Order: sequence, then structure tokens, then C-alpha cells
Amino acid sequence: MELDAATGQFVEALLAEGHHSLRNFRKLVGSWHVTGERLDEATGDWMPREFDYLVAWVLEGRAIQDLEVVTLPDGTRRTVAIGLRVADPQAGVARVSFFSPDANEYTSMIASTWRGGVRQDGSQNDGRPIRWNFTDIREDGYDWQGWVSDDEGATWHLVEELHGQRTA
Repeated sequence: MELDAATGQFVEALLAEGHHSLRNFRKLVGSWHVTGERLDEATGDWMPREFDYLVAWVLEGRAIQDLEVVTLPDGTRRTVAIGLRVADPQAGVARVSFFSPDANEYTSMIASTWRGGVRQDGSQNDGRPIRWNFTDIREDGYDWQGWVSDDEGATWHLVEELHGQRTA
């Protein structure tokens, strides 16, 4: 894709160097190939998932933006989700917004350090609490789990599990 001057200026202004207050996400910056499964809560079936996860510093290094890009059967690529993690140094957390219009997912979360990884707590569209955990973040890979609670956080059940392998 060729960029016009205005788009090129936008991309140049958008991308940035990293920031120390998002150090928990630092290892995620780059490109990843992700595979895993998501639970269809209506049927109880686990459905395979596969996508590329592209992560970059933005907002003068105060935020990390990510894109979830799938390859369609005809070989074209489509961005299906976007996430933004913005440092909140006063609270010592990251404010997270995630949008996936095709899946009707619009989420706000708070991210903090958890067991050597990152925990993101919030709620999904139906109001149920969610917990998204990046675990075992390495230079070459990571594991991710999505949990949901039906009882305001007293218990949790796994609804998605992903494994990312760095491609760049």
C-alpha cells in the first residue's frame, strides 16, 4: 500500500519510541503469529483462532497500540480488532481500551503487573467481569488467557487461550 503525504505524516506522528511506565508491555512490541482457541459460550464448543498481532509504541511513547489482523480464505488481510494501552503514571497502571466491531466487543480495562506478567481487569459488553492475562512473556513468545465471571468475580472460567510466537 502506498501512503499519500497526509497518511505518511499521520503514521510518523503516531509511531514513537518506548516509555518506561509501560515496561510490562515492552516485550510485546513487535509482530507475532498467534494461535489458540475461543469458547463459544452458547454451544460449549472451542473454536480455533489464528491471527497476526502487531504491536507498536504510540502517543510519544506513552501508549502501546496493537492490531489483530486475520488472513481471509482468499488471502486478503483484514484488521479485526484494535487495542490501546495508555500509561497512567499517577495510578501506576495502564488504561486499556479494546475494540472488535465484528465480534461486538468494546472493553475498558485496568492493567497491572501480575505474577511476572500483566493482568487486565474490566467488564465486557454484557456487564460480566473479564480478566485478560498475559503470562510467560518472553522475547520469542507469550501465553494469554481470557477469563469471565458469572458471579461478580467470585469464580472465573476460561473462555480463550492464545499462544504468540514472535515473527519480527
